Amino acid sequence: MGKIAVIGAGAWGTALAIQAARAGAEVALWARDPARAGLMQEARENAAHLPGHRLPEAVRVTVDAAAALHGAVLALLVVPAQHLGAVLAGCPALPPSLVAAKGVTRHGLRLPLETLSEARPGLRAGVLSGPNFAAEIAAGLPAAAVVASTDAALRDSAADWLATPSFRLYGQDDPVGVQVGGAAKNVIAIAAGMVTGAGLGENARAALVTRGLSEIARLAVALGGRADTVSGLSGLGDLLLTCTGPGSRNFSLGFALGQGQALHAILDRRNSVTEGVATAPALLARAAAAGVEMPITAAVSSVLAGEAELSAAIGGLLARPRRHEGTN
Repeated sequence: MGKIAVIGAGAWGTALAIQAARAGAEVALWARDPARAGLMQEARENAAHLPGHRLPEAVRVTVDAAAALHGAVLALLVVPAQHLGAVLAGCPALPPSLVAAKGVTRHGLRLPLETLSEARPGLRAGVLSGPNFAAEIAAGLPAAAVVASTDAALRDSAADWLATPSFRLYGQDDPVGVQVGGAAKNVIAIAAGMVTGAGLGENARAALVTRGLSEIARLAVALGGRADTVSGLSGLGDLLLTCTGPGSRNFSLGFALGQGQALHAILDRRNSVTEGVATAPALLARAAAAGVEMPITAAVSSVLAGEAELSAAIGGLLARPRRHEGTN
């Protein structure tokens, strides 16, 4: 099977390390903080981000990126999209890599593979995405995801290295569409949480999520992806999970906002990144540059920035001109 390096020891990185070991790989899990890495290696658990899930013996936790990557047949880059560039700057040469981050950077407005391509031109790379909560993957519950790359051999190899009967992987040759789906669904999930937290009902949430899917498809196509990708696991599947699952960080943040809590107070209580907060304004700017209108994303961005009250943002969406479904 060989060795897989997992760069990033948050909840998702830890879950993927457990999954790779379950699939038969030797795994090196890189953590940035020496104290936390030592504790994880000794206790065999990521108590801070994924409590209750034991690290298999095949997983070794380290703070040495060079040691983690040495001899690896595949690297999984599992750090927040906003920090991916900085982490890559500190890494030595990479083997073929899959990015498992979702978002658009505030600086440069880049999707994760664009950040990777800039840091490592010519590297064989792809993206791993889909409707996956870390705790469920760590527990071995049934799930599916996609490996998206224009490199067919990498898609097949990655699936061979990571898939198990409980974790089904599908190949995808539209990494742009997959990344747009992964980034935008977090923003739509914040909106869905706001609507639910404000007590506006399930009808409102269903309408918002459906229109959000249209926003995602428009942007994906404008950036060179395909609309049908947005109907798959990395689009509709991920959107459904993030907008309905109680374990969604983005939905829960929106829910708290909808109940009237302040953004800074919500974030202060968290020890993990809620990607949609940074992604919303960046996604909106990227869409504007592509000439794509994203009204739900714009409403979320205005609320997060303190530029509009929730009621005004929702009122603005409801006041939009009537049009036929299937148009902007």
